[in-house]
Amino acid sequence: MNRMAETRPFTIDSFYKFVGEGKLMAAKCSKCGAALLPPRPACSKCMSEDLQWIPVNPKGKLLTYTVIHVSPKEFESKAPYAVGIVRFDNGGQLLGMVRDVEPSKLQVGMTVIIDFERTSTPVAAPAQAPAQWPAWPRYFFRPA
Repeated sequence: MNRMAETRPFTIDSFYKFVGEGKLMAAKCSKCGAALLPPRPACSKCMSEDLQWIPVNPKGKLLTYTVIHVSPKEFESKAPYAVGIVRFDNGGQLLGMVRDVEPSKLQVGMTVIIDFERTSTPVAAPAQAPAQWPAWPRYFFRPA
């Protein structure tokens, strides 16, 4: 792993910088071995701050999902769409949109792969929120 990856803080901002590079990275606790996905500055199992970045295999299993029919304004053009939780081989889990499959074809346990959008166009924010949401790069899941 390069020195840049080793020195990044264990934050959501760092996580999304990796996403922008087309990489799925988790924080791994050196004390208990837990994979933190998305990363946190301390292990949620043992509270250790002795962490390291590890690459995550992009394939995982769909643990659960829901289909959104009535969406926030920012996502109305995508409705209906699915959002699911995926567990990766290292034990980390991640929430995200499931695309490239009809919602009726989704099945708990199916293998999916993470993919990355190449643009980082910000989503317009709701009226009560700040002017716009963060322009983080985006990821999604699709059938493997």
